[in-house]
Amino acid sequence: MPNFSPPEIPEILELPVELPTENPAVRLDSWLASQLSGLSRSRLQKLIEQGQVKVNTQICLEKQRLIKNGDRLVVTIPGVQPLEVKAEAIPLDILYEDSSLIIINKPAGLVVHPAPGHSQGTLVNALLAHCPDLTGIGGVQRPGIVHRLDKDTTGAMVVAKTDHAFQHLQAQLKAKTARREYWGLVYGTPKTQSGTVDLPIGRHPRDRQKMAIITMEKGGREAVTHWQILERLGNYTLMEFQLETGRTHQIRVHSKELGHPIVGDPVYSAGHSPVNLPGQALHARRLTLIHPLTETLLEAIAPLPVSFEKLLRIVRQR
Repeated sequence: MPNFSPPEIPEILELPVELPTENPAVRLDSWLASQLSGLSRSRLQKLIEQGQVKVNTQICLEKQRLIKNGDRLVVTIPGVQPLEVKAEAIPLDILYEDSSLIIINKPAGLVVHPAPGHSQGTLVNALLAHCPDLTGIGGVQRPGIVHRLDKDTTGAMVVAKTDHAFQHLQAQLKAKTARREYWGLVYGTPKTQSGTVDLPIGRHPRDRQKMAIITMEKGGREAVTHWQILERLGNYTLMEFQLETGRTHQIRVHSKELGHPIVGDPVYSAGHSPVNLPGQALHARRLTLIHPLTETLLEAIAPLPVSFEKLLRIVRQR
């Protein structure tokens, strides 16, 4: 199975379809995702929509199309146009740092990496000023970024300083051996003390700025969130979340699906927050992983933001 890394020039791949006899047909996007492990399913779906995939010499624009044994696919991957990412002296709250990695306590409002509309003032800009050797590790536009936090989600986030650390940490996330623990304040009170939400997540079919529960057949990706109650606070509940997967907005979408959205979430909740929060009350409190160089257990705990602490004090007094 090829492990594809986006090139700087267009890459053309010819892929003969070989399916087992017990599975005579499979969706085009699903099969491509199984063959090109370095490309996400959403990225492959966009390539299909852009006419970059041919089935038996004909352009195919339908990601749901069933392909069969003996079909031949040609996939064109356009070259990456690198962003010019400049180092910026933005202060960082560093929880841990050595020659292999750095763990920071990300504040609300800080975008992780440059993107259209956010070419500067991001965590990557700050990291390049703090770690000049970061350039090129893990990709041009997202150097060292192993996982992300939403713009207004706070807390512990690890960044790799070397290629070895980058690959090692990514493998831990994929194998689910790295542990990511979040604290979130939600509206209402769940009936049970703990549980698991195992529902796939994909882009919302009508609002492209949102995510939603989407079946795997329609392009959703596996998403698993474990939760337990830490403290019942009248009309609010402090909960701990643990991620098995890392989909965009995962905890926020799964909390809404539970009927208990995150307090202050501007996208998935219409409730009122008793405190003027800079973002939703969701904080990556603890990050536990195996150090890529020493193979020892490394744990980082990010203190709650001042606004989150104030919110808890107020709801505890009610």
